[in-house]
Amino acid sequence: MRGDPRLEIGGIARAHGIRGEVVVHTHDPDSVILGDIETIFVGGVERKILKARGTHHGWLVALEGVATRNEAELLKGQVVEVDRSLLDMEEGDVLLDDLIGCDVVLVDGRPWGKVASIELGHHDLLVIHDGEIERMLPLVDQFVTDIDVAAGIITVDPPEGLPEDRIRK
Repeated sequence: MRGDPRLEIGGIARAHGIRGEVVVHTHDPDSVILGDIETIFVGGVERKILKARGTHHGWLVALEGVATRNEAELLKGQVVEVDRSLLDMEEGDVLLDDLIGCDVVLVDGRPWGKVASIELGHHDLLVIHDGEIERMLPLVDQFVTDIDVAAGIITVDPPEGLPEDRIRK
């Protein structure tokens, strides 16, 4: 949710070994944030990272207060979040999570819907709901001309003939 102090980065996939380590799968497989920070939130509870190392199967993380496999297994399926202020973001960077719920307007200012979700892929797609209509717009500079996260407004210039579907309820 836009502006939340914490950001979901992944989840605990399983316990690893007998000393309480967990395997964390991050939403962004290229992310190295777990190697750069000291604390995470697991299921909403702040936990200190004692050790973290990236592997081809995810991140192996040792957490303070989790010393056995049984304790680690209790964390399976829990959401992993980080404090948003710890993210190393450049001027103008936007988190995809912050786009959900933004109003979408055309370049002439006419309303065009609200971002309901984002589909990740080769080109991430904004899923825009406008009443009973669902539109999918590639999140590229050619079509998304401005993003004002603080105001919650995304300005778009969609291509002619963009397919629209009825929202299935």
